[in-house]
Formats: sequence, structure tokens, C-alpha cells
Amino acid sequence: MVKLMGHVAMGLLFALPAWYRWEGRLPLAFVGFVLTTVMLPDVDLVLSGVVPGVHHHGVTHTIVFVTAVALVLGPLAAAVLTPGVHRRWFPDRDVQITRRTVGEFVTAGLLVGGLSHVFADMLSAPDIADPIEPLWPFVDHAISFDVIYYSSIWWNLGLLVVAGALHLAIAERHGIGLPTPS
Repeated sequence: MVKLMGHVAMGLLFALPAWYRWEGRLPLAFVGFVLTTVMLPDVDLVLSGVVPGVHHHGVTHTIVFVTAVALVLGPLAAAVLTPGVHRRWFPDRDVQITRRTVGEFVTAGLLVGGLSHVFADMLSAPDIADPIEPLWPFVDHAISFDVIYYSSIWWNLGLLVVAGALHLAIAERHGIGLPTPS
């Protein structure tokens, strides 16, 4: 699942519960945000050239890393973004967007996107890339299920089609269907 398409598909699957957490179009915003965070663990590809000892499928591909980033960036983003979200999206309404709401939204989006990436990498063949240790530092060995070849178009595209279809079906059930031509 190392291909971007596979990570997007897995992020979509992990974001499905948003349709039952929020109402209106907010689940769409959450799904969109999750899709921007699905590659979070691959920040190691950038960091490896700057920080000694960082390598691909290392510490950034752990639950601890993803959780720490979410818990730090969620409240930070809330402090910075809340006034702008309220002004831009709800200028004429008596809707009060709180820092807590924005913080939970960002934290959850980072967790869902990052954890979906880690899970997808656990499904991939470790003979192509280093296996990951998602439970490090608590469990000091790789966990890999080796059920999906990382560049298989059938797995990646198939999972993307299934995830997209599920989102469309649930959105339709919640009254947020595709626009119909007039």
C-alpha cells in the first residue's frame, strides 16, 4: 500500500466514521483534511536528509510519533486557525466555533490520516521496503502482514474505488449527494 493511491484509499476508509460523528458538510471537510494528512509518516523522507539517524520506515512510522504530532499540532492549529475559520466560514451566522472544536478536528484528522498510513504500510510487502515497527518503543520488532504488493494497481485502485463508493453511499444517505444537472 506504499503507493499514494493506496494511502489515500486507506485514509478514506479510516475516515468513514466522520459521517456518524458530525452532521451537514463537516464530514466532507474532515475527509478532505484526512486526505492531506495520509502521508504524514513519510515526513521521514525529508527528515532523513536533515536529521542524522532518521530513516524511512523508522520512528515516524510509529503510533507514538503520529499521536505526538497530533497532540501537539491539534491545539496549536486551534489557537492559530479558530478566528479565521469563524470569520471566513460563518461571518453572518450566530455559530460559535470554539478552539476546542477546531483542536479536536485537527487532532482527529492527523491521527486518522497518520494511523491509516501506518496500517497500510503494515499490509505491504516488506521485501520492497523496510518493515515498520508501529508499536515502538513498547514492542521492539517489526509488524508486517505482507498481504498486499505495494505497487499492485488492482489492490490500490480497487481499494480506492471501494472507499470512494462507501463515502458516496453514506453521503447520499445523509442527504449530501452529488449535484444533479438541471
